[in-house]
Amino acid sequence: MTGRSPRLGRLRRVMPESRAGRIAPDPRAARPAEARGARPRRRGAQPKVVALGGGRGLSASLAALRRITGDLTAVVTVADDGGSSGRLRDELGVLPPGDLRKALAALCGDDDWGQTWARVIQHRFTSQGDLHDHAVGNLLIVALWEQLGDHVQALDLVGKLLGAHGRVLPMSAVPLELQALVKGHDPERPEDVDTVRGQATVALTPGEVQSVHLVPPDPPAVPEAVEAVLDADWVVLGPGSWFSSVIPHLLVPDLLDALTTTKARRVLSLNLAPQPGETEGFSPQRHLEVLGRHAPKLALDVVLADEAAVPDRDVLTEAAKRFGAAVELAPVARRDGTPRHDPELLAAAYDRIFRMHGRIGPWR
Repeated sequence: MTGRSPRLGRLRRVMPESRAGRIAPDPRAARPAEARGARPRRRGAQPKVVALGGGRGLSASLAALRRITGDLTAVVTVADDGGSSGRLRDELGVLPPGDLRKALAALCGDDDWGQTWARVIQHRFTSQGDLHDHAVGNLLIVALWEQLGDHVQALDLVGKLLGAHGRVLPMSAVPLELQALVKGHDPERPEDVDTVRGQATVALTPGEVQSVHLVPPDPPAVPEAVEAVLDADWVVLGPGSWFSSVIPHLLVPDLLDALTTTKARRVLSLNLAPQPGETEGFSPQRHLEVLGRHAPKLALDVVLADEAAVPDRDVLTEAAKRFGAAVELAPVARRDGTPRHDPELLAAAYDRIFRMHGRIGPWR
């Protein structure tokens, strides 16, 4: 949501200007999106962007994207079964709210209003009782679901309260269970392939994930999420936990159909490093290979990676060609040496991609 929220106390809400790098358009850029059938957009309009994922990876992408567009929608996985989200899901039968909360926090502005509310909804209680480790935002979201009986309406209302620079939607309206076929999940049986159940368990498996699927196997997509993908100018997939946050979007039939038929351009943002357990030892191109196995009809336009995380650009380029995609390398990691994205560097990378691939001239 982008509407102006009421004031809280004496907090002053100031809309921050984008600090992303302004890169001049290149007349030799790739052919405009209009040439490949996308809807022409009026000069000066901001791109409509949809970002898919979950957890910290999606939060990093949203924190960057909100700096360069005011027309932003997050579509979030709903298979989390750990921590506060898992407890609320088990007790109340609701969607797990944790990744939705993180996305809303990432869309909060850098002004006093936005940062105060980001801290509030991310705050976790510490106690010896049942409230221990519950996040305030999880309780707020679930309370509004119960009050309004509508997932989308409730999340829109929370976004309005926070002054969020965008909209947050669940990818499905039913809680999902993630299951994976894992080789060597039991270290004493390294050659055996077992079915591992639950997102939290899959994310931490010591074995090699072969494939993932959802239960129920053909979950319904939230109509507003499908509509957003079909109406977008750009769709951003990743970064994030590959098997538990990125690939699940491709396992929702209506959402996958929208991703394969949309006239939007599609960018895949790769992780900065393999994730211990889930993608241990994965090369950048291996991430593309497993994505292709789960969605062989998916086409991409751009694969974005940090230049320091790609040991062999030629090999990654060949892997990207199978999706019809170009590779863009850019410094997007924090300079402290941790495998985390820097919001401003990532914003500059997205800004350049949006300008140079599929459109000549500025969006704004």
